[in-house]
Amino acid sequence: MSLNRYRFRSVWHVDAPPDLVYEVLSDIANYPLWWREIRKAEKIDDESGVLYCRSFLPFHLVVQVKHSIRNQQAGLLRATLSGDLEGYASWEITGRDGGTDLMFDQEVVVNKALLRRLVLIAKPFFRGNHDMMMRGGFKGLKQVLEEKAAARRES
Repeated sequence: MSLNRYRFRSVWHVDAPPDLVYEVLSDIANYPLWWREIRKAEKIDDESGVLYCRSFLPFHLVVQVKHSIRNQQAGLLRATLSGDLEGYASWEITGRDGGTDLMFDQEVVVNKALLRRLVLIAKPFFRGNHDMMMRGGFKGLKQVLEEKAAARRES
């Protein structure tokens, strides 16, 4: 297995209905509104965009994201990734206990030259950086879902 290959999995539970969670997660262009480590998003078309990411460590990642699976009924979102990271990221969205369970799964190879050169000494830091990014995403997602759920109740 390549030293520059990573597999990440996160499991979250949010107090929001699956359809609302799906709506937020499927809208790549709006990720920067709630996920602070995704600094910028540029929409290419309805299926793809470019994300500019930076977490704790002093480097940016630029990743082109293209939906490969969008199935709300099955609760599946999957995107292919290219650019500084190559591979896929996916969300499984399942209603449970009046809320929603989420499983984020990502498998990537790092293409960014600087990160490839530093892998032998910095791999644990890269994993920690990813963990911090995911904590930020979870916090932001919970907040945006609370706001959207409140707006739904008011209308």
